[in-house]
Amino acid sequence: MSGLQAFFAQHAKKVQPKKHVVSKRFVDEKGNPIPWEFVPITAATDEKIRKECTNRVEVPGRKGVYMPEIDFDKYLLKVTVASIKYPDLNNAELQDSYGIQGAENLLQTMLLPGELAEAKRVAQEVNGFDVSFDDLVEEAKN
Repeated sequence: MSGLQAFFAQHAKKVQPKKHVVSKRFVDEKGNPIPWEFVPITAATDEKIRKECTNRVEVPGRKGVYMPEIDFDKYLLKVTVASIKYPDLNNAELQDSYGIQGAENLLQTMLLPGELAEAKRVAQEVNGFDVSFDDLVEEAKN
């Protein structure tokens, strides 16, 4: 297959969910760490999250002139939450067990700082943000 047909939906490779142990503190009945499941978000979901995390900030020294500024920490947390398929962070019973409401608050309460950083790293990887521009240049050279 060549040409335009290679881009048809039925020919696109499906991205498989990624299972990854985010924390060794959550274990099954045998004491084995339970892997979390991450899935990519759509570009439309990403745009919605990006808009939610963007504020208008006045440009210093230029009265009435504003620039968009993204709260990257908030954005990354929301992308991470949207990418986690298991455990279900929107589950009311799970949230109640921590005395928390909201998936983002739950994730920040459940995980230690290093574990949260690992979850964010995996979410970025699943969503294609793991390849740097330098890596792409090297790949193109080969």
